[in-house]
Amino acid sequence: MEINVKEINAFEREISVHVPWAELEDGFNKHAKKFSKKVNLRGFRPGKVPMKVLLKQFKPAMEADFVEHALNLYYLQALKEKDLLPVNKAEVEKVDFEHEGDMSFTAKFEIEPGIKLPKLRKRAFKVQKTNYVHDQEDIDNVILDLRRNHSTMETVETGAEEGNFILADLQKVEPSGLPIIGKKLEKQYLKVGGGVIKDENLDKLKGAKPEDKIRVQLTENEQGEKSEYEVTVINVEKEVLPEINEEFIKKVDPEAKTEEELRANVETRIVDNYQQRSQEAFERQLSDAMIEKVNPEFPPSMVESYLDHMVEDIKQSGQPGAEDLDEAKVRGTYQSVAERNMKWFLVRKAIIKENELEVTKDEVQAEIQRLIDRSRNHAKEIEKYYKKPSNRTRI
Repeated sequence: MEINVKEINAFEREISVHVPWAELEDGFNKHAKKFSKKVNLRGFRPGKVPMKVLLKQFKPAMEADFVEHALNLYYLQALKEKDLLPVNKAEVEKVDFEHEGDMSFTAKFEIEPGIKLPKLRKRAFKVQKTNYVHDQEDIDNVILDLRRNHSTMETVETGAEEGNFILADLQKVEPSGLPIIGKKLEKQYLKVGGGVIKDENLDKLKGAKPEDKIRVQLTENEQGEKSEYEVTVINVEKEVLPEINEEFIKKVDPEAKTEEELRANVETRIVDNYQQRSQEAFERQLSDAMIEKVNPEFPPSMVESYLDHMVEDIKQSGQPGAEDLDEAKVRGTYQSVAERNMKWFLVRKAIIKENELEVTKDEVQAEIQRLIDRSRNHAKEIEKYYKKPSNRTRI
């Protein structure tokens, strides 16, 4: 077998393969025997049709059947001999074969390009590391969030006040007041003084009671366009926060027994979180600097594959709207992200190879456990994410 490799650019290759009949003959004859078992010819039992008869009756079909098998076989052999690893499906062209003749074909495909890392001097990059400093307000806010997560709702009889929640149906209406069919949102919670319920809407909803109908203007989109809605109040409720007592502390942090211990544990988590954010931002700046320095070329097919996996992950996420996903919009939104991540993947791989860096399975598992310990509430999601081999390589 004769193989010629043409380098089209940093990541595109075209191989030309020529296989003489002497190497093909044995394989063709074996394939012909299998072919004969599928043939029903009068006077011959299946599998017992002589070669001459088969060729006379079915030569084009036999050649096509053999080529389909042989192309893949010799393509893979050629890749192995030339130590090539495609990242996409090859475009096979110029296929030429007939019985007792040589076979030739060409195949175009993409590979991961070789990355040449620059020799870096000290202080080659100007990168800042931001250190986040926490205060008591940060601790208070986390404690408040924990209390809100375990809060209960209590009906308000005296009318809505700022900070209360209104359970209501929202009917979109014309300026004339006529309801717009199909534009009704049922049983929506509105916080008085929060989100869209502020400014003039806040004044309109203060004092609201069940069965009241109130006209408000709500912002519809990022452009700030507003529409009129009629709010039909179903109930007015207020949030009741739990006391910070032994029962509450046991629920939110089994390792703490007192409020002081709870606050200390919260502070530790805040410090860990800030340190992690600082390190991630620092590493991001470093990787961006390396990408800019190397500026590697990347195969378009790798970006497409990245986006394919992203679209598939969103579809299987079970999130609202996942079933009717606008794939084109997702691809357009994340195109630049995919390209950046692909560049870093290639640079990172080159750094690992050049410096002969290795990570053991135990070290990977230890890092996963560290992430779980830092985010106990998301332990299952973290475990699920890192079960996928491609995600484990990101550690």
